[in-house]
Amino acid sequence: PLKKLLAGLAALATAAAALGLLWFGYPGEPVEVAVPPGLSASQTASLLEAHGVLRLGIVFRAAAKLSGMDRKLKPGSYRLRRGMSVGAVLKALSEGINTDVKVVIPEGFSARQIAERLEVLGICKGAEFLRYVEANRLEGYLFPTTYHFTPACGAEKAARRLQAEFQRQIFPLYAAAVQPRHTLHQVLTLASIIQREAVLPEEMPMIAAVYYNRMRLRMRLEADPTVQYALGYWKKGLTLKDLQNPSPYNTYNHFGLPPGPICNPGVESVQAVLNPARTEAIFFVADSKGGHVFST
Repeated sequence: PLKKLLAGLAALATAAAALGLLWFGYPGEPVEVAVPPGLSASQTASLLEAHGVLRLGIVFRAAAKLSGMDRKLKPGSYRLRRGMSVGAVLKALSEGINTDVKVVIPEGFSARQIAERLEVLGICKGAEFLRYVEANRLEGYLFPTTYHFTPACGAEKAARRLQAEFQRQIFPLYAAAVQPRHTLHQVLTLASIIQREAVLPEEMPMIAAVYYNRMRLRMRLEADPTVQYALGYWKKGLTLKDLQNPSPYNTYNHFGLPPGPICNPGVESVQAVLNPARTEAIFFVADSKGGHVFST
């Protein structure tokens, strides 16, 4: 009987130690885990288990359910450790304790401006980002919105993230268009000009129509933002010398669209190109109210 008792106590101690290891953990090497929005506690547990953060996801699921934290888990990119304690993981995910860096990319930002912002925020080297974008001709294909990046994630990873969001947001609009007039590249090129020209989003379809009309009549687009892009920076008050810039992007000197986008347009400017207003207008000029006056 004494041997059985000792054996039982040993088994109980072993079980308690195992349970304690599962609950309290024994943190190992760091691991980056991206928790997408909309994941349930069960799916999150499986994700963490797959990355080695948790030994048994079932313990995390049970603890999250019992504590009510299953409804408080926040998505994001987390820097965790393999073999972490369930309590520490629950705390991190319920309080949103991660290493994300919030990056806001406004509509109409050029790749150069995006590169500068990413470098300032410690995401990657701006020069490396620009090299990757230029090598893969991604100007116009980097979707402008709010992102959360892991610090120093690298230029290629950052660019791919922006490109993937473009594929998710913009490509379906083009694919759904009924007999689009132009290729996707041409649509993005015109949308990028409209993005830089328009002050009021509601005017975008009118501006798109003006440019379509000018091309139909074999008139130059004469869009100031294309000259600014040729100069390498956004400049107000263009001079006559600026307008004579020989760059193929200068639509004062060249007919038709420039070789490619001059910035990264948002959804509304792309929609304007795909659905221009019905008008014969071929001119527009800024008014005193922040918008434009259109005229034939």
